[in-house]
Amino acid sequence: MNKNELKPARVFEQFAKINEIPRPSKHEEQMIEYLKSFGESRGLETLVDETGNVIIRKPATPGYENKETIILQSHMDMVCEKLVDVDFDFNKDAIQTYIDGEWLCAKGTTLGADDGIGCAIELAILDSDDIEHGPLECVFTRDEETGLTGAEGMKSGFMKGDMLINLDSEDEGQIFVSCAGGRNTTAIFHFEREAAPEGWFFVKASLKGLTGGHSGDDINKKRANALKVLARFLYQTQERYGLRLVSFNAGKLHNAIPRDGIIVFGVPFDKKEDVRVDWNVFTSLVEEEYHVTEKNMQFDMESADAAPVLPQDVSTRIVQALQAVDNGVFAMCQDEEISWLVETSNNVASVETKENEIKVVASQRSNVMSALDNQAATIKAVFQLAGAEVVQGEGYPAWKMNPNSKMTALAVESYKKLFGKAPKVLGIHAGLECGLFSEKYPNLDMVSFGPTLRGVHSPDERLLIPTVQMVWDHLLDILKNV
Repeated sequence: MNKNELKPARVFEQFAKINEIPRPSKHEEQMIEYLKSFGESRGLETLVDETGNVIIRKPATPGYENKETIILQSHMDMVCEKLVDVDFDFNKDAIQTYIDGEWLCAKGTTLGADDGIGCAIELAILDSDDIEHGPLECVFTRDEETGLTGAEGMKSGFMKGDMLINLDSEDEGQIFVSCAGGRNTTAIFHFEREAAPEGWFFVKASLKGLTGGHSGDDINKKRANALKVLARFLYQTQERYGLRLVSFNAGKLHNAIPRDGIIVFGVPFDKKEDVRVDWNVFTSLVEEEYHVTEKNMQFDMESADAAPVLPQDVSTRIVQALQAVDNGVFAMCQDEEISWLVETSNNVASVETKENEIKVVASQRSNVMSALDNQAATIKAVFQLAGAEVVQGEGYPAWKMNPNSKMTALAVESYKKLFGKAPKVLGIHAGLECGLFSEKYPNLDMVSFGPTLRGVHSPDERLLIPTVQMVWDHLLDILKNV
């Protein structure tokens, strides 16, 4: 298959154009201008709200004027992750794609199909004159990936329709009708550095090549968290020999499982060989522990120059906190029909060292808001006990399933008719903007679906090409028959 054979061609043409536009979260200005120009050049009502969300309204095709207005919604920003040895500037460079069998991939970076493919589907519909549909509102929100601030900032009344299809799901054949709520916790350790202790040996250790992934969708897949793995070794070394931390850097995004990290620390000189031996044993044990999910992990240790260190008590407390803080699945859903779904989790997402502070970010999720509050309090308490300054955001709400949803019934019946089988109707342990929409538009009838993606929020992100045609056919059938 080559790029000229991608189907539906009109969708992939739009996706290619989108991937020429830099659109990191919180820096979507070029994408906003592109969408605004796109709508206005086609004579369609186009609005940009105070937050930067874009809505383009398209009138019904003749004979469909009395159908209900359907809102199609996707987010315009993308997660910006790349391989460490790839030279790429997400603020300037176009995403480079290639085809691997039935998958569309990117060269060393995230692909941007989350949620660029949703935007492309909307633009293809707006650009077409041969699709039967009632009144349409195509909505493009900004900054979904780093806080859902676009959806949060949208005022009631911006959208007029009562039925919404969110195009930000990642498994074709699955229709999502609920999602988890989430909250972020930021812990900051303040300190004044001290001179390196006399007669100490300094070490730089690193881990890279992990699978990573989405902190909601992939949290239950036994993937290693680079931050937590390195924290384990620091804690072990601290307990055996004592150490002084110089720096700890791992992870970048609150909604991605950390794929790599680097630690720099010092130990008494007479313990340096013990540390090297321990590292070799530790890494072999971790490789065995994750032998199924992490086949490409790479560990490295080398000597480092002496450098100013954290005060002993701060160094100790940080290492203890990073060892103690909960990471991964905390609880599964209790209801029997969704007992396979993660209910509550935490992702220790990043640690960043500056001259006089170390900042740790963790992301909590739950489909049960009281459990989310409890998990957030648990994470906060760990860092409070360690002496950090702790700040928590208000987060975003869960989206509760509507058992009487007409939109769900329509989407299910359409899928059965087209493909001869029933789709799965599910909840998801990730945040969708539908949760925030449900607060501002309590009567909005919503579903979420999309083509199959894998490796999202990592350079392994890829799009299963045949599923785009399936989603396109499904969506057009819904629009025709609503």
